[in-house]
Formats: sequence, structure tokens, C-alpha cells
Amino acid sequence: MTTRVLPAVGDPDTARALLTLLSQLPDSEPMRSVPDSTTLLDTLSALTHDSVADLPEVVVLHERVGPLPALELIREVALRFPAVAVVLVSENPSAGLYSAAMDAGARGLAGLPLSYDELAARISAAAHWAAGVRRHLGAGEAVATGPGGRVVTVTGAKGGVGATLLATQLALAAQSSGTYQRGVILVDLDLLCGDVGSYFDVQFRRSVADLAGIADITSQVLGEAVFPHETGLALLIAPAEGERGEDVTEATARHLLSAVRARYDLVVVDCGSHMNAANAAAIEMSDAALLVTTPDVISVRAVNRMVRMWDRLQIRKAQDTLTVVNRMGRASAIQPQLVARITGTQVARAVVPAGFRELQEAQDAGRIQDLDARGQVRRAMWALAAEIGLTPADATPAGGRRRGRRP
Repeated sequence: MTTRVLPAVGDPDTARALLTLLSQLPDSEPMRSVPDSTTLLDTLSALTHDSVADLPEVVVLHERVGPLPALELIREVALRFPAVAVVLVSENPSAGLYSAAMDAGARGLAGLPLSYDELAARISAAAHWAAGVRRHLGAGEAVATGPGGRVVTVTGAKGGVGATLLATQLALAAQSSGTYQRGVILVDLDLLCGDVGSYFDVQFRRSVADLAGIADITSQVLGEAVFPHETGLALLIAPAEGERGEDVTEATARHLLSAVRARYDLVVVDCGSHMNAANAAAIEMSDAALLVTTPDVISVRAVNRMVRMWDRLQIRKAQDTLTVVNRMGRASAIQPQLVARITGTQVARAVVPAGFRELQEAQDAGRIQDLDARGQVRRAMWALAAEIGLTPADATPAGGRRRGRRP
């Protein structure tokens, strides 16, 4: 198989020497060298527009190519063109640089001056990796357009009412049902302080903010940003640095969700409790919008304010919103029927009981998927998943009795 190699070298003499060496490698097809980071990204983008299959398998990147720092440029290439392998060349190929380059997404590090044997080994390994990625993702496969899968948003009437917990359990219930051929994804659009990653103890270098500004979100690009969790769920987490959430605009959110719903059968979106243009767009686009409250005056008033704001901004009408009552206790004075009367929303039949002890161990361990299947909280949330059609209505909640079909 012929390996196309694109050198990115600022110094003309170094570029000529590299091209000469590349031309001597077996099955290597060197492309015209590019002199800087801007030209490199523009060249790759232009090739992508023609066909992803036209992209080079390997980019050989000189550490001083500039103006973008080499490690930052590697991250950009890895995110936008994940089936392209990057080999970094450096005058000081130290262990620290090797580690930093691998963390950024490089597939190899070679020292200067380049030797034939070392360059051949690095190019061969990188090309083999790129070929494997393209077979796995499907070279040239773009995210389909069209309505695609179902989108369900979960929003807290105010902070601390349990919206993220509910979003995780709805997604887990749907994934465990085995009814979604193209899978289930949980998207964290609580951009300032999203906790989906903490609930699953996930630390990942990519986030929803990394997809901002990418015009062509292909399957490869999306696959690079999504974390595949052990439960089978796909996770698209919020940025670790809250200020990066500002990059996710209304237009970005619409573009992102359109791409995600075209790839997955079900998209569960945690919108947090702080409204912004991005999660407002998600709620407007959603097939079902859930608003979580606790049975107290302050939270129910917050529901009222939220649905009135949604109505004023033409995001969603109150009657098209489903309110979920969380932490219901025997002594709660505010009952679901009263919530429905006050807010004008529908209220879910599945009411979630208070259960702090039941939740604590799984939450503290960052393994929310291990929530006790026999516990009342998980049973109620999984019953809600059946109520809104995310799982079969006659499914048997794990550890519990068989539920009847909805009347």
C-alpha cells in the first residue's frame, strides 16, 4: 500500500532534505511540503472537501513549523482529521517531549538529523495506525443529515435538584434496553460546571467545546471527541475549563446536535440549570424536554419562572414540557398535582423518592452506573425512562417487578 506523506517544515533546506529522504522510502509518496501551520490546516481541509480518502496517511511535522506551537498544532490535526497520523521531528527528542506529543495525539517522534532507518520505522508505524483507523471509521464516511435519532433534554429548575443524575439514569436505562442499534449518547451542555464526567469518573482530553467552529463534523471528528464508556454509553462531556463553554454558541449547539442525532438513535442532553443560547437551542430542538424540580416552594417557583421564560423566548410551551418531581418524601406538602396546576406543565407519573443514602456510595466513587438496581431512586428513574418511551413500556426494571403497559 502506498503511504502519502505530507511534510510540514518551515525551513526550505530542511524541507528539501526531508523530501529527498521520503522519496527513498519504499511505498512512500511524498506530497509538496507546506511551510507553516496555517497552510497545513488549509491543505488538509481542502483535501477533506474533495474526499476524506484523499487525505495523506501521515503528516511529518517539524517542531518549529509555526506560527501555531507544534503540540497545539498536533491537537488540532488530531481533532479535525483523526485518521491522519502525525510524526513529530525534533532536535531534542526527549522522553518528556515524547510523552507530551503522544498526549497531544501524535503517533511518533523522530530526532534530527533524520536517519533513513528511524524515519522508515516511524512512517511505517504511523501509516499502519492510520489505515486501521480508516478501516474502523470508514474512510470518507460523513455524518448523515436529516432528522435522525431522538433528542431528550433534562434541565434543572434550579441548581441541585438532580438533573444530571436523572440524565445519567435515563441514558443508562436506554442503553441497557438493547433497543438502540446505533447507540445512545449522553451530551453535557452544562457548559460552565457540567458534572457528567465526574458521575462516571471520566477524564478525557476532548469535550463538547472542541467541536465548536468545526464546519464539517464527520464521523471521524465526532468519534475523536466522544468517550466510549464501559457501559456502552457514548459520552460527550463539558469542558474542564468552564470559560471554554463560551465557544459553544447557539449555532454551534444546533450544528453539533444535528450531527450527533444523525449518528446515534438516542441523544440525552444534560442542560444544567443555567440557561444560555446553547442549551436553549437544544431544548427547542428536542423531541422531549424534561424539567426537574424538588417538592418545595422555591423549586416550584423556579419551574414557573423557567417555563414562562421559555414561552416568552419561544423556546418551548409549558404544555409541551414534562416536569419531573425528584426527592419526594412522605411529608412533602407539595404534591405532583399541585405542581401541574401551578406551572401549567405535564407532570411525570413516575415520582422519584428521596434517597441520599442510596446515592452516596455510587456518586462518591464516580460509578453512577453501579447505583443499586433494587433501590427506589433508580427504579423510579428507570420507570420514567419507560414512561417517556426510552425503554419498552413492559420492560422489567432490574431487581424489581414487571411493569404493566401504559394505559
